[in-house]
Amino acid sequence: MAPRVLPLPRQQSFCPPTVPNPFVHPRRLSAGDKLRAVLQGIILLPLRAICMAFLVLLAWLFASVATFHHPGKGSEPLKGWRRRMIQTTLSCLTRTLFFVMGFQVKVKGKIASLLEAPIFVAAPHSSFFDAIIAALTGMPSIVSRAENLSTPVFGTILSSLQPVAVSRQDPDSRKNTVTEITKRALSRGQWPQILIFPEGTCTNRSCLITFKQGAFLPRVPVQPVLLRYPNKLDTVTWTWQGYSLKELCVMTLCQLFTRVEVEFLPVHVPTEEEKNDPILFANRVRQTMATTLNIPVTDHTFEDCRLMISAGQLTLPMEAGLVEFTKISKKLNLKWNHVREQLDTFAAIASASKGGRIGIEEFAEYLKLPISDVLKELFLLFDRNGDGTIDFREYVIGLSILCNPANTEETIRMAFKLFDMDEDGTITEDEFACIIQSALGVPELDVSMLFKEIDADETGKLSYDEFKDFAFKHPEYAKLFTTYLELQRYQLDTLEENDIASSEVRHSPVRKSTISVSETTPLARNKVCPEGNEEDNSSTSDKKDD
Repeated sequence: MAPRVLPLPRQQSFCPPTVPNPFVHPRRLSAGDKLRAVLQGIILLPLRAICMAFLVLLAWLFASVATFHHPGKGSEPLKGWRRRMIQTTLSCLTRTLFFVMGFQVKVKGKIASLLEAPIFVAAPHSSFFDAIIAALTGMPSIVSRAENLSTPVFGTILSSLQPVAVSRQDPDSRKNTVTEITKRALSRGQWPQILIFPEGTCTNRSCLITFKQGAFLPRVPVQPVLLRYPNKLDTVTWTWQGYSLKELCVMTLCQLFTRVEVEFLPVHVPTEEEKNDPILFANRVRQTMATTLNIPVTDHTFEDCRLMISAGQLTLPMEAGLVEFTKISKKLNLKWNHVREQLDTFAAIASASKGGRIGIEEFAEYLKLPISDVLKELFLLFDRNGDGTIDFREYVIGLSILCNPANTEETIRMAFKLFDMDEDGTITEDEFACIIQSALGVPELDVSMLFKEIDADETGKLSYDEFKDFAFKHPEYAKLFTTYLELQRYQLDTLEENDIASSEVRHSPVRKSTISVSETTPLARNKVCPEGNEEDNSSTSDKKDD
């Protein structure tokens, strides 16, 4: 019998991202770089620190004056001399602060006015030094955590910019933030422009991750702003894994200069289609920015960062948690908590392997089954890129597309009836072993450990509730069962084709037999495929085109 080749369709949208991990920045300081930083820092660091402290205190003084006895306390815009003081004095002091820190700023393009573009969208967001954009654009409002407003000195300066405050304690914070951004963007000049970093977190600038919709929901023109740091030694990139905030500040202040390029692209005026679809609006702006930067786009989000940190806590490689959560959650209707639970299971399976990936051995050990043709079939369905291992992204997609749809009440009930050979409403270990051994083609297989794990009340018999509870908690077995049924049907189809071929050889080469398969070949009967009717011989798979 010729080996069976499974069709494994793959949606392009489920392919791995071009940039595996945009949230890491490796430490690459050579011995020469460290020595140079120390020698330069002996002089530069104390001088710059003193000048920076003076400029920050001066900015705090002007911010205090501008907001002194302001009646609105953030609910009303600063007007008249208060706004002019912020736009001129604070902007000048911030530019001077970056100059003192050694930044050489190169500006490209034309800055849009308030009426031309109420919102700036800046990317890629990779550092706290990205705040240089605020100094170049006249100190616009920003989106900031509410807790930052209570920080001494810096809180007062931040308050003078009248930021859109986000509170983590407020369950309606996201909705209120969008409402506030929309109100200001549509105020026709009463509020200052808003600067938003739509990625929502810092990356290593190797790609543009998913843009959040907040800047695009008001349906107003936006001006894209690009950031580049063309330095031989990167001392500015602040990601989830790499140099800390203090280390980056010290290293940057110890450099003679740090180059930064800020490019203002033409204003993007949304079409009617984009106004009605903020996701489309965001994606088109992102693609324009990525094309200019000549970098790819990926579907990573802040939720991937949370999964990445969780993976590290489970002693997995941190990149194991990067699954492009937003994209697969929308396509597969997944919740973050559910994916986080699946990460725990994946970590338990991959704990014995190296590199945080599951091989066929770990897969078989987790299922407490030997490596067989049926198990290899199931493993190949999970292994989307065919590299012989399953990473967490493949595991999540496999469970959602392959196992969970197969793990229905109907499938479980049918499986229970097949195991229950004497139809007494329970499954004994012998009945259980008979089907499993037949399914895997291993007559001497010991299934006692697997049986005991399912037998929660330790009675030596499995009730339907026990069987169903285990099946829902371990959906991999449902797909293993349906894969076996497909193999059974495939074998029946192959036998029928062979019989037809034999019949044609025995007859005249001119006249071929017109007798149907069901009339010439009796179908095999067994406990797993007892009916053998024509409808079950179609080799139709319950696999979805994933």
